[in-house]
Amino acid sequence: MEYVYAALILNESGEEINQSNLTDVLEAAGVDVEESRVKALIAALEDVDIEEAVEQASAAPVPASGGAAAPAADDTDDDADDGDDEAEEAADEGGDDGDDDEDDEASGEGLGELFG
Repeated sequence: MEYVYAALILNESGEEINQSNLTDVLEAAGVDVEESRVKALIAALEDVDIEEAVEQASAAPVPASGGAAAPAADDTDDDADDGDDEAEEAADEGGDDGDDDEDDEASGEGLGELFG
């Protein structure tokens, strides 16, 4: 994900997304840069309008999943165990029905697959 974040930083700052700039951002962040991954990302982003992709991603509804965090409870008493019990119950109710594996395989396409 560091590679994609670096590309987003370059895009946001108005800099060209090229091998040199991407490598500089990654090195500044302390990432051990793999040249092949940099080249693959640059090639993948060649015909992508990043602004449009970000807008579409932020406008898309987020699917509900069993791993969603429970909303914070507005507890006024000092008993910290109550909040923990509620969170555990919410996690138990979400459960895993086994269908997520098929969804993961279907959604495994895209830039995430390139960069592990």
